[in-house]
Amino acid sequence: MNPINHVAIIMDGNGRWGLKHKQSRNAGHRVGLNTVESIIKQTIKSKINYLTLYTFSTENWKRPKKEILFLFDLLENFLTKKIDELIKNGIKLKIIGEKKMFSKKLKTLLEISEKKTIHNKKLQINLALNYGSKTEIINALKFLNKSNITISQKNIEKNLYTKGIPDPDLLIRTGNTKRLSNFLLWQLAYTEIFFEKKLWPDFKNKDYKKILNKFKSLKRNFGNI
Repeated sequence: MNPINHVAIIMDGNGRWGLKHKQSRNAGHRVGLNTVESIIKQTIKSKINYLTLYTFSTENWKRPKKEILFLFDLLENFLTKKIDELIKNGIKLKIIGEKKMFSKKLKTLLEISEKKTIHNKKLQINLALNYGSKTEIINALKFLNKSNITISQKNIEKNLYTKGIPDPDLLIRTGNTKRLSNFLLWQLAYTEIFFEKKLWPDFKNKDYKKILNKFKSLKRNFGNI
């Protein structure tokens, strides 16, 4: 039985869910937040230590401004209302990505949330915000070059956003789309990938548990026989 230490998820399909149900894309994002809460609870129940959620990519800035503002409002409201619950449940929050493009209010809220939860140990949630894996790798290489540090696998990993975080054991992408979309390209080298047809708001705990159980029974070779 393969142990599970780290699950990464590309939460795809919120906008399509909203349109499918004759509502707005934003309505889909709102309902998708319920799935996030449900999956977090199941992750804790399954005694998994790390959960990385692809929340907003560097490419998502191409979306309509109204949708972007709605997503950030949704995030701000979630953090404001749920921070005490996160602390109570032993959840540590870490932001991976570039914060500099966010509003002062959101940046402050993210920093406060990280500080308030820094000592929690039951589950670490990594929120990938304004995250792009290619930028992450380039920034690490630039730093090594500027600091005259030898370019090696170990030194690159020390300078990624995910420094000190084990690579994901499995990646789940909902929404019936089979691509990585510039997400954790370095870290996913030996990750088992599960593409799920259901849109994110339709993804239930039973679907999550089914994937976790399937992963546990896989034979993982890591280049060996």
